[in-house]
Amino acid sequence: MHNNEMMEKEEIFSKVLRAGRRTYFFDVRATKADDYYLTITESKKFTNDDGSFHYKKHKIYLYKEDFNEFNEILKEMTDYIINEKGDEVISERHQKDFKREYDTPKPEATTEAIPVTETTENATGAESRFTDVDFDDI
Repeated sequence: MHNNEMMEKEEIFSKVLRAGRRTYFFDVRATKADDYYLTITESKKFTNDDGSFHYKKHKIYLYKEDFNEFNEILKEMTDYIINEKGDEVISERHQKDFKREYDTPKPEATTEAIPVTETTENATGAESRFTDVDFDDI
């Protein structure tokens, strides 16, 4: 059997979910014994410094004997997240105008005098100055 014919036979039913830089592919495929299984592929696009791009892919194979437990656990986990955090996306990274810290220029550091609040004498009689700094000041 030629590779193209094998690919046509292998892919029975497919759906695609595009989600930002990620794309999820859900494919029903056939085994050699003509039984079906599911593959879930996550493909994430990365841009190189020169403007070209590449994809990283991760694939999960899910067989019929695991469908019920997989569905139960997936539902339990997604319900837990929605119950705990709601279904609103709150991450800044999902906003269209999101900029990473290294993308935006950092403000210039300001020099601010910190008042000296205490002086003490050490064992040699020399005066030492201590500054009262609160962590909120840092």
